[in-house]
Amino acid sequence: MSNKPCCGCKHPFGYALNTSTIKGFELGIVEIIELAAKAGYMGIEPWIAELDTYLAAGGTLGDLGKRLADRGLRVVGGIAFHHWAVNDEGQRRAGLEQAKREMDMLRQLGGCAIAAPPFGEVADVCLDAFAECYAAMLEVGKRVGVTPLLELWGFAPRLSRLGELMYVAYESQHPDASVLLDVYHLYKGGNDFESLPLLNGSRLGLLHMNDYPADPPRETIGDADRVYPGDGVAPLSRVLNLLKEIGYCGVLSLELFNPAYWQGDPAEVLRIGLEKTKAAVEAADLG
Repeated sequence: MSNKPCCGCKHPFGYALNTSTIKGFELGIVEIIELAAKAGYMGIEPWIAELDTYLAAGGTLGDLGKRLADRGLRVVGGIAFHHWAVNDEGQRRAGLEQAKREMDMLRQLGGCAIAAPPFGEVADVCLDAFAECYAAMLEVGKRVGVTPLLELWGFAPRLSRLGELMYVAYESQHPDASVLLDVYHLYKGGNDFESLPLLNGSRLGLLHMNDYPADPPRETIGDADRVYPGDGVAPLSRVLNLLKEIGYCGVLSLELFNPAYWQGDPAEVLRIGLEKTKAAVEAADLG
């Protein structure tokens, strides 16, 4: 299984929709697929809860996969929450079983990656233990055919710093170790974007694309404060150029949680989001 981005895109980047961006409209996954395709995205990053809702209503992954293929959309990742790194062994075992099931759901849709954030009670988990747990997740993913991407969460007590993330990925000593970064979370965690060149682009599985305002300050800013790319103060041109320097040519997945955008027409939100993401890439003058 390749660790390279699975978007099938050409340089510089592919553009995908993390479905949280229009979460407040409470749409079903089928409608989201239709809207994303019409807006011009090449892929989507669904939340597992949306797939569960679809299946509970009688849908099948086979039908959903066919719809995705017919609309020319790829599943570039998936958002899930597993207790894969907590101290409690029983919870960890259950978390790995949950991860296995949800990885397989994504695999059936053609996906090859899933988010692995530091979810649960992890404040007392040391980084070496995190690395062992991540290696276990990677082994589950290897058997299924879906890579768990170690995700940086800027608000979390662990893995809020890029150095922590890199340490855990490295010490997992697993050939499939890869990470998931997010512009907002890097800022929230107090990271320096100039540290990005320390990464190998082939081990960056996905980037969550967004922006953030100058106010509220970093200490109190939250997910709901994220804004469209280019509407905030994030050094997006620099970030995108650094991504190019490290050889990343994968997907920028638009991930927002701004309730101000959940008014009116979701199609308009998707149109504006893609337009502004592409404009940010154009402004970066990547050559």
